[in-house]
Amino acid sequence: MEPDVVRALRALSNPMRLQLLQWLREPLRHFAPSHVVEAGVCVSHIQAKAGLAQSTVSAYLAELERAGLVRSTRVGKWTHYKRDEQRIADLVEVLGKTL
Repeated sequence: MEPDVVRALRALSNPMRLQLLQWLREPLRHFAPSHVVEAGVCVSHIQAKAGLAQSTVSAYLAELERAGLVRSTRVGKWTHYKRDEQRIADLVEVLGKTL
């Protein structure tokens, strides 16, 4: 199996990382409209919803980013995250052909 697929599956094996990815699928449903911008959702708003330490949420999002499942964008001093829908679709396609 390709290393990228293994990395993505490892990132998704954590229930909270999976939850973060699910929230980012429909950000307007899970976050206040004022918290959602073109660049995504600010990590501080994700952290508040998750109820975890900022460092923990940042580490989870970094793992999802390394796996290619989310992208981060700096906006001033804040980091915003959004899903990489193309990479997620590619992963689903590879899994469909592999499993």
